[in-house]
Amino acid sequence: MDPVIVVGAGPVGLTLALALARYEVPVTVLDESPGEAGAPRERRLARTAVLRPETAALLERLGCVTSEGTRWSGWRTLRRRTEVARIPFAPPGGAGKAAEPTEFEDAFEVGEGAEERPGDERHADPAAEPSPLHLPQHALTRELRAALAGEADVRIVHDSRVALLEQDSSGVTAHTRGEGGGDNDTVWRGSYLIGCDGARSVVRKLLGARFPGRTAVERYAVAALRAELPWPGEAVLHRSPPRGGEVTARPLPDGVWRLDWPLPPDGGLVTPDALLARVGDSLAAWCGEAPAYELLDTGVYAVHHRLARRWRCGRAFLAGDAAHLLGALGTQGLDEGLLDAENLAWKLALAWHHGASEALLDSYQAERREAVAARLRAADRMLPAVRGEGGWRTVRRTLVPGAARSHDALLTEGHLGRGLLGAPAVHSRTPLLPAAPPAGSVLVGTAVGAPVADVPVTAPDGSEAWLRDRLGGDLLVVLVAPGTGVWERRHWVGAGLMPALAAAVSALPMAAELLVAEGYPGADAHTVLVVRPDGRLVAALAGVRAAELYACADAARGGAAGGTGGAEVPSEESTPQEATSEATANR
Repeated sequence: MDPVIVVGAGPVGLTLALALARYEVPVTVLDESPGEAGAPRERRLARTAVLRPETAALLERLGCVTSEGTRWSGWRTLRRRTEVARIPFAPPGGAGKAAEPTEFEDAFEVGEGAEERPGDERHADPAAEPSPLHLPQHALTRELRAALAGEADVRIVHDSRVALLEQDSSGVTAHTRGEGGGDNDTVWRGSYLIGCDGARSVVRKLLGARFPGRTAVERYAVAALRAELPWPGEAVLHRSPPRGGEVTARPLPDGVWRLDWPLPPDGGLVTPDALLARVGDSLAAWCGEAPAYELLDTGVYAVHHRLARRWRCGRAFLAGDAAHLLGALGTQGLDEGLLDAENLAWKLALAWHHGASEALLDSYQAERREAVAARLRAADRMLPAVRGEGGWRTVRRTLVPGAARSHDALLTEGHLGRGLLGAPAVHSRTPLLPAAPPAGSVLVGTAVGAPVADVPVTAPDGSEAWLRDRLGGDLLVVLVAPGTGVWERRHWVGAGLMPALAAAVSALPMAAELLVAEGYPGADAHTVLVVRPDGRLVAALAGVRAAELYACADAARGGAAGGTGGAEVPSEESTPQEATSEATANR
């Protein structure tokens, strides 16, 4: 079968290529940039990304090194001269504890602006959550290329600009032209093609997909500098500082910080002198007087909100900036693009190896487009009210009546990938769910269609891991069985529900891995969780129900290849041998 063609060698295209390679799918990456190594042409410390912990874990599962990024120890929200809140983050690999207060806390007057905050949150729960990952985009691109260098079935072709696409029932033909044209023209054949070629996507234009939206929703000035600030390792959102406008400071390794300032909507020019004045005012507000600093990089960027009408056209797809532009808080765009890659990779791998239904391939657009659209709607509704006249009172009255959070907390959640402005989407209307809740469905702490919680799990061979570390492979079936951790594997693997569950899992219509967990949030003993390869919960069942389990797995793969779903389900009376034979025929 022909390889999958990925157009574009930015972070999204390279992540998708690496994810497909892990599924043993051959990939050809067509990259416009020249050069033998295809390394990023510029090192821009003012161009960074903040990734949710789950997205950072995806990169690490794929073998991408993220050591040039940093995980913050906390997030502080300041308003004028008052600290409104402090959120501690867990250190990498362990439970977190609230950090000790710094001298900076005493430099602000306690009480000023207290009417605008729900309470002092500095002493947060010591059971802190994982931190986001903040890293330069050029470093991410380089490390993704390094990870791909070890993949024999991935080929990156430089100086290749797509000029024409042709599709038929078995694949896609891409015609490319090199920078010199003429003899550099090449024809490439692929089973599928994904346009990851950015905001000005040639693939999107060739597919005729409209890209409506708004231009320059917000503008930001950015500076990367090396300095000593009062909160080493912590990110800061400072609203209404004594001098200058709102500013966000996000640390990177080696004492480097990225500072962002929202600019007035008039589109006025930002001069170097004006930007240096902003830097000086911010540093002076935080440190009493501006400390010595080294300016490393600057920039001005505009945030656009656009969403492609179609993300799939036959065997061609769009992902990343080619499909959507967002990021009104300056950081979300790349995170969403990497989620596109994660969502699409396992579906294309299933299609490449075993064939796929239209429902499976259509589910990529149904899930990811709705997720991004929800983010855009939230930003368009809330940010103008928060940033404009009326502030939080307007937001509370017109958008979320009765909410107890302040507008500062609302912005903080958006920056951290939480809440109304930033939380991961729940795929509640995906076509990859059973038409009706299966018999025996139970409620757990995770909604159906949402990302699963990370809990310790044990495989039947006795190996132990975290649940999210097992993602990116087969369907996961997790039995919640308290007490298994204190018994040797030989005692529980053949006892209780395990033999019946193992037989049911072996009969599923797609490859699945059976795991055991001591517990799961909100789940009773003997609950069985069905988890997609990208970590979304398909169902939670009470006990071993072979027919319902089969129906859930069939729904997760979109039904039989070539159809729209609804493969025949083995009856409860089928023997394990009969069910296994039927499942093998459907794979």
